[in-house]
Amino acid sequence: MVKRIATWFPFWALLGALFAYLFPQLLVGFKPAILPLLGLVMFGMGVTLTPGQFAAVLRRPGLVALGMALQFGVMPLAAWSIGLAMGLPPELRAGLILVGTAPGGTASNVVCYLAKGDVALSITLTTSSTLAAVLLMPALTWLYLGERVPVPALEMLISIAQVVLAPVALGLLVNRLLGPRIERVKVVFPLISVAAIVLIIAIIVALNAGNLAQVGLAVMIAVFLHNGIGLAAGYWSARLLGRDETTARTLAIEVGMQNSGLAVALAVKFFGPAAALPGAVFSIWHNLSSAALASWWARRASREDSIWSG
Repeated sequence: MVKRIATWFPFWALLGALFAYLFPQLLVGFKPAILPLLGLVMFGMGVTLTPGQFAAVLRRPGLVALGMALQFGVMPLAAWSIGLAMGLPPELRAGLILVGTAPGGTASNVVCYLAKGDVALSITLTTSSTLAAVLLMPALTWLYLGERVPVPALEMLISIAQVVLAPVALGLLVNRLLGPRIERVKVVFPLISVAAIVLIIAIIVALNAGNLAQVGLAVMIAVFLHNGIGLAAGYWSARLLGRDETTARTLAIEVGMQNSGLAVALAVKFFGPAAALPGAVFSIWHNLSSAALASWWARRASREDSIWSG
């Protein structure tokens, strides 16, 4: 039941965004809750992890290196290129680049499972990119935006450490100390994470409700292109390097699904509400596109299994 509700995340996200757009006054006051909500999502992720999953990074160096190169190489460059090509205003370009420099999205592991991908690799990539983002996200943001928009890299580094590292570490500690005693509680964390992310999306939409009609089309086109480049780069890079179909699906999802909630939170904090628009749209779209892709891949895998078993 919990998994079924969680897999309907794109629908809840759309519903939350629509409600926020129609009744923004009910949610704008919750702006200070964005960072704590994101920390809650990270804590829930930490509770489901073990030190052994972090050690898996060392056992799969080639695949992890490929995933990291795509994550922090292709996605920021694609965001910067799209922003310039479309002539986006500085605030929107900053928001798109923040999405591009963000680590893998926390929902990618669930989508990878639905797509019949390599869940262990997905978790390893999400974890390693989240840890690497503490250094790479402010560095890459400075690289791409430093000359145009003042980027407080040190403050961003501290913020990422507080919002990402500390909650994940606390979750790991709780899991290590309590272990089996919280197994029944763990099943509710996906629902808590979904609810928190949906609320973050709704708050951002509410804060930008007045701007959506004016800049919505440009932002949506930019986000669609950015997400599509990530999905294609992850999949075809793996295939061209001779990796199997399962690995290609996993890399596509990991690269295409960004931690847009983190990008949104940092955009609001450092660049203002308008800069959060790309992350807010990405939060909705990457779940819709990846969920649809996962469903297609899963159906295709089931047909192939039936053919081989027959």
